[in-house]
Amino acid sequence: MNSAALLRFYDACRQRGEPMVLVTVYETQGSTYSKSGEQMLIAGDGRFQGMLSGGCLEGDLVLRAATVIDTGVPQVVTYDLAQDDELWGLGVGCDGLMRVLLQPLREENDYQPFAEIARALRAGRLAWLAVVIESHASEARPGAAALDVQDDLRAFGMDVDVAERLMRQHEPRQSGLVSADFDGAVVTVLICIVKPPPRLLVLGAGMDVEPVVRLAVEMGWRCTVVDHRNAIIEHGDFAGAEQVCCQPAELLADELDLTRFDAAVVMSHHLASDRNYLRQLAATDIAYIGLLGPAKRRARLLADLGDDGKGLGERLHGPAGLDIGGRGPAAIALSIIAEVQGVLAGETV
Repeated sequence: MNSAALLRFYDACRQRGEPMVLVTVYETQGSTYSKSGEQMLIAGDGRFQGMLSGGCLEGDLVLRAATVIDTGVPQVVTYDLAQDDELWGLGVGCDGLMRVLLQPLREENDYQPFAEIARALRAGRLAWLAVVIESHASEARPGAAALDVQDDLRAFGMDVDVAERLMRQHEPRQSGLVSADFDGAVVTVLICIVKPPPRLLVLGAGMDVEPVVRLAVEMGWRCTVVDHRNAIIEHGDFAGAEQVCCQPAELLADELDLTRFDAAVVMSHHLASDRNYLRQLAATDIAYIGLLGPAKRRARLLADLGDDGKGLGERLHGPAGLDIGGRGPAAIALSIIAEVQGVLAGETV
């Protein structure tokens, strides 16, 4: 999910007072394009942002969203492509099952729960979302939701104490379906994590940085570009970056809060600057630190840093990027972004 694009779509629709439908995947089996917790928004006129399939199911979801907007009643849908592939006439052969919940977002309900999700994403704060999928209990009807943003719990369509009870059903907290019993009435709830988009720090502003920023922005990441050379920054195209800074390399940690970033790529092509950048990054908890250039350059920089570089450990990837066999700035940018994605997703790369 590209949360940045989702937020732009939400803002535009809300400013016009348009109703929307929040579609959330709550269960999957087999091969599916999206997994539990993925979301998309559909406007009243059929426009949508986000994709839960490769385009196979969105047309039907748009039709169902119109009904949800008209009635104000949430709807649960199961798509079983293993059984219905020929019926749909899609021929996609995915052989997967996907269950989704459609919730109305209106001015009358302050566009909740997505308004609160948007607030958490903009603040860059991790949150847990609980959505009632099926229920026969009056305390928590289908579509009721709650969002826990770092112990700040807010409930929509149910009392906070009910939301707390539902949240406690899942230990340890991982995305998935849970059940709670309310005096014999079973409530099925999806609890899923809402992650803010990653923040990428790019140290250097040469021409090869431009495709890195473009790809990162396409992924929905928030990018900050830093260089100590104002002339290079002024000639660069970093329109998608959240912030572009010109400052001495040795003052990086003084001028920026490095704890905000999930990944950093050192690519200034300036040995002294890269050394200063690495020294300061070694003192952080940034999960991915990439260094452009050959292995010999990495070895030289680490030797120069001595004990100051020991904190980099296995977080340092140099040469940065996966070996995909490409050449040139675009291919290198693709390899770097792919490696960052793998590390942040917890994959071995």
